[in-house]
Amino acid sequence: MRSSVVTTAIQSLPKVMAAGSVPAGRVRPSGKVGLVVLKAWGMRVTSSPTTVITPPIIVRVKRMTSHFKSRRLAGSGASEGSGAMTGGTGSDMEEPYEDDDEVASGRGTGPAAGPGTGLAVTIGPDAPARLDKALAAAVPEEAALSRSRLMRLIAEGAVSRDGVAVTDPKARVAEGEVYHLHLAPAAIVETLAEDIPLSVVWEDADLVVIDKPAGMVVHPAPGSPSGTLVNALLHHCGDTLSGIGGERRPGIVHRIDKDTSGLLVVAKSDRAHHGLARQFEDHSVTRHYLAVVHGLPSATDPRLRGLRGISFEAGGILKIATHLARHRTDRQRQAVVWDEGRHAVTRARVVEGFAGQAALVDCWLETGRTHQIRVHLSYAGHGLVGDPTYGGKKRLSEKVLGQGARLGNAFPRQALHAASLGFDHPVTGERMEFSSPLPADMAGLIEALRAG
Repeated sequence: MRSSVVTTAIQSLPKVMAAGSVPAGRVRPSGKVGLVVLKAWGMRVTSSPTTVITPPIIVRVKRMTSHFKSRRLAGSGASEGSGAMTGGTGSDMEEPYEDDDEVASGRGTGPAAGPGTGLAVTIGPDAPARLDKALAAAVPEEAALSRSRLMRLIAEGAVSRDGVAVTDPKARVAEGEVYHLHLAPAAIVETLAEDIPLSVVWEDADLVVIDKPAGMVVHPAPGSPSGTLVNALLHHCGDTLSGIGGERRPGIVHRIDKDTSGLLVVAKSDRAHHGLARQFEDHSVTRHYLAVVHGLPSATDPRLRGLRGISFEAGGILKIATHLARHRTDRQRQAVVWDEGRHAVTRARVVEGFAGQAALVDCWLETGRTHQIRVHLSYAGHGLVGDPTYGGKKRLSEKVLGQGARLGNAFPRQALHAASLGFDHPVTGERMEFSSPLPADMAGLIEALRAG
């Protein structure tokens, strides 16, 4: 007989602690089937029943030996990879979480860890006390594991310490502990051509410039395998795609968020892809965005002048220079940091103010980090109107702005539009400059704010 430590499940009636011995081999949980059984998925279990004490409890051997290749609950089969992240229905994070610089160079375009691999994570100093939060803070950024994905891994028994599965996301952790994450193979996403209308601003044999509507994801991902810009481009371009890296596909060299509208350039040939990628990497591409923000950024504001990383240049241009990295506890967000992350610079100037409550701002990028404008303006205290992630709890005053405030407070997306794009044609060398008018929703919002 081999002894193993066992514990009880959480229950509403008197808590009964149980200890027992089970034979070596396969262990099967007994008692009521519920959440704890779900948490035990993926662990080898015995065929010998364990003792059940009244009130009903579930005992679970804490020693994990291996994982099933597949699992079944209530007659339904599921593969180990079936828990692929689907993303929130309203989130622009349904597409891969990448910087423009990474997309242009080809970094970050695939999963960080190969299929069926493991990842060792060491808990660092000052880590959150809970396992789920500590892992979210400690997992390397290139692993691209969101907190929701980590929660699923914990629940599925795919997180272990010293060979023992840890299935409680609230388990306490200590500095120096090493947790092993068992990563299932990534779901295969097949990209199909779809007949989706596109607003084409320019197109030739090497590239196409698109005016993307808000709500469209740029690239397919497990949470959005269809209806994306790439699906639409495959249909639109058809046989005119000469190929990227030996595959007949459009070359995505930069992205804008799902709920941001405006201009993107996409390569149709390898020579265009390489040439555009170099320009994005050396920051020679010019990009201007129009945003409606809370408040009125001003060089005379002592609060702004006192913020680290913020300065004002000639003409009242606001410069924000920080590092950006994933948020420590919310891996779907970016955050301003100083001793880690990647250098990011945004400049902005006020185009028009609305009674001190809001402003139309022209922003341009020196770097191309994920959510850069949104997180930088939020850090400056002037988050975008309608931004569900970085906008904060600010609301426009209906007493001051009337219908404009009502529209702004109910605006369904971040009020951000990629209004202009400039680059050298990667084949001819000709300078190309494009502009896009404000979409109807933002134009209507601005008119209402002007009217008060």
